[in-house]
Amino acid sequence: MDFSGGLYGFGIPFLVILTALVFVHELGHYLVARWNGVRVEVFSIGFGPEIFGWTDKAGTRWKFSLIPLGGYVKMFGDANAASMPSEENSSLSEAERAVAFPYKRLSQRTWIVAAGPLANFLFAIVILAGLFSIVGQPFTPAVVGQVVPGSAAEAAGFEPGDKITAVNGQGVARFEELQRIVGLRPEEPLEITMLRDGQEMQLIATPERVETENSLGEKHEIGRIGIQRSGSEFTRHDPLTAVWQATRETISIINQTFTALGQIIRGDRGADELGGPIRIAQLSGQVAEHGIPQAIFFAAVLSINLGLINLFPVPMLDGGHLLFYAIEALRGRPLGERAQEYGFRIGLALVLTLMVFVTWNDLLRFETLVNFVKGLVT
Repeated sequence: MDFSGGLYGFGIPFLVILTALVFVHELGHYLVARWNGVRVEVFSIGFGPEIFGWTDKAGTRWKFSLIPLGGYVKMFGDANAASMPSEENSSLSEAERAVAFPYKRLSQRTWIVAAGPLANFLFAIVILAGLFSIVGQPFTPAVVGQVVPGSAAEAAGFEPGDKITAVNGQGVARFEELQRIVGLRPEEPLEITMLRDGQEMQLIATPERVETENSLGEKHEIGRIGIQRSGSEFTRHDPLTAVWQATRETISIINQTFTALGQIIRGDRGADELGGPIRIAQLSGQVAEHGIPQAIFFAAVLSINLGLINLFPVPMLDGGHLLFYAIEALRGRPLGERAQEYGFRIGLALVLTLMVFVTWNDLLRFETLVNFVKGLVT
């Protein structure tokens, strides 16, 4: 693995996808803020010095900034893009307080902050629904085509023609959903509900831990029970069905993301699987080479993950603000400015630490760079 992809190989697809997702996220904050009468001073794609921009009639500065890894909406009354309270708020006039974010009701501030992640989830549903309507959705029935000899499925008693309907009580409609669930649970006993000759049955199967290689040449351990699908299909849905299936797909991705994170926290899965901007850029280039439908699905997955990450209860992220608002609701008054300031500092340290960690993981995937570093220290 090397840097041969270059700017055009993965840099441009990455920037296009990331810019779109950041815009959607910040637009959620912006629209709900304006709807609640908050004056928005800056809408920025990226951080750092402004490259170019314009000011609209409402006084909002729309701009593109030098560092394209994120963005922010700065509202009137905030000291900075992290929405820390401004020390000048006590001197605001009544008219200014009416359009200042810190002086809005708790429910209004909560919706404004939550609107960014919610916009990412809705965006994922919309583009997936469009994809499922126009191109179609991989929709292979969860029916056993063949049972691999000597596999966990054979030991559990599966037979060709069995229709799987649930795993550990979680409904399954497609073979692709079954693969996703089983793949994340190696060596974990699974209660699988199925239909055989019209009769419902439950079997216990423990997926074997196997090593597989993805399109980037990276090796991962996944679970397999040893059944093969009966066929492969793409199904185009009407608009309402497409929205329903897109919603189910979004919820499924969220559930599997939390499952994988839980396994990393417990030590069942290696933290080296976490990726940062470089890995996302690589994947962007990979999916762009396979066509627009694959790029759209990848953008939907990224949008869901962007929404989830921002909901983590870490100060500096939207989830940190929501945590402060929950405390405010319980106490009947907001936390003091000093407590919030320390919280934001801790949050910044956590975010920067995570960024360094995932970026280091990304760099370790480049064999040429690893060999170079090894040469310096040996």
